[in-house]
Amino acid sequence: MGLKTVIATSRATGVGLGALGFFWGGFAALMPDWQARAGVSDGVLGLLLLLSAVGGMSGMAAGPRVQSGLGRVALPVLTLQLGLVGMVAWAIGSPLALGLVLLWLGWSMSGLDIASNVEISHREAQIGLSLMNWNHALFSFCFAASAGLSGVARRAGAEPGWIMALVGALVICAALATYEPPAQPREGSEPGAARAKTPWLVVIPAGAMLFFAFVAENSTESWSALHIERNFHAAAGEGAFGPMMLGLTMGMGRLFGQIVAARLGERRLIVLSACIGAFGALLTALAPIKLLAILGIALIGIGAAVVVPSTNSLLGRRVKPRARPLALSRAWLIGFTGFFIGPVAMGAIAEGVGLRWAFGVVAVIMAAIVPGLLRLLKAPQE
Repeated sequence: MGLKTVIATSRATGVGLGALGFFWGGFAALMPDWQARAGVSDGVLGLLLLLSAVGGMSGMAAGPRVQSGLGRVALPVLTLQLGLVGMVAWAIGSPLALGLVLLWLGWSMSGLDIASNVEISHREAQIGLSLMNWNHALFSFCFAASAGLSGVARRAGAEPGWIMALVGALVICAALATYEPPAQPREGSEPGAARAKTPWLVVIPAGAMLFFAFVAENSTESWSALHIERNFHAAAGEGAFGPMMLGLTMGMGRLFGQIVAARLGERRLIVLSACIGAFGALLTALAPIKLLAILGIALIGIGAAVVVPSTNSLLGRRVKPRARPLALSRAWLIGFTGFFIGPVAMGAIAEGVGLRWAFGVVAVIMAAIVPGLLRLLKAPQE
């Protein structure tokens, strides 16, 4: 009964996060093509990815007001906007074009992400069940499916612009399924909620945990395909196994995260996950053969899987309903910088000393999640 309720309650948000994962999986798997079409080095690619950070930070800062203004059509509108980004990816052919696409991509992804997570947190409070792991599992599975299919299409000779156009069209279709009829008003959803005081004592450590998790996750998503094809001389398209494996293992980790958390508790689960992710990043960095590198990427996925949804749940329970949208958006504003800054930093490290060293840094970042958790648990409930 519990799982059926979770699935039914998560229809709109699950489709929204699934569409988000499907879009990003396709785009990340084609990263070697975007770099080649723009004709840029690793360092310049990293700098261009900074534009996605600018868009993402803007989307996070505006999130509460945008969601409040759009109301019940927020998820459909934001999903539609993301799909349109895929429809214009064919225009990437210069550094300027890639930068503009990344700017719009960052705004669109962050807007849909924060709107979905705020809605999930509200519903968790309503029904008393954990929904985060299930919804984020859908993101990861759709990410893996899109990355894998995009890699197959690339190997078959399909043009990257057309691949992303198809991905964008499917995301636009999914926007229709994110609409739900008006529900009863709930505490924390009224207009005054956007003006609630930010509970910084819990927001900052939660934001730090999200930051470290997003650095590890998106750095691996963005650079694993390049790592496999460059350092192991894999054929074009085989690099997609990196982001595909990451998404698949993250999906499995999140799917079973709630079951494991019931046995170990969320605190122990996060600590264990951080250790597994750090080991996976080291294995990816030191792997002598492609198979071990892909195994390391899989372990990064397992390690990073539960950190974001579990942190969202912990934060949502430690603040009052009225402050929940603002608390989550501000924690994500801190944390999501890692989603965009991580690939930029990876590019700078790769340009200087190579991608193997960059994945070594990811190991350190994963380990840093543990101190953030300890600080969150010590913070007073607000």
